[in-house]
Amino acid sequence: MDIIISNSSNKPIYEQITSQIKTLILNETLKEGDALPSMRLLAKELRISVITTKRAYEDLERDGFIVTKTGKGSFVAKKNIEFMKEEHLRIIEEYLQNAVEEAKISDISLNELIEILNLLYKG
Repeated sequence: MDIIISNSSNKPIYEQITSQIKTLILNETLKEGDALPSMRLLAKELRISVITTKRAYEDLERDGFIVTKTGKGSFVAKKNIEFMKEEHLRIIEEYLQNAVEEAKISDISLNELIEILNLLYKG
């Protein structure tokens, strides 16, 4: 599992891990039932604290992306279609928020922004 930690990112390390694992699950690089590396192994590979990987795994479990079985490890959870759709919507909203902020800075009107979105969506 390729996880890249950026020291220059404004996101905490555990959020970077969480975000990248979510992406791997959403794009089906990691599939239902796949085992994740142990918290200790991931911490060692990334050269970070086990506490940091524990926080990331706890967040992933809380959000329904993984399940942890005592003594066995952590695994990609069964997909919940509604939950996955909600996660995709959250990601899209984040991108659109960035686009709106850039449009405002560039003095692009809402109508122009909608037109751009329509063109992009229709391909």
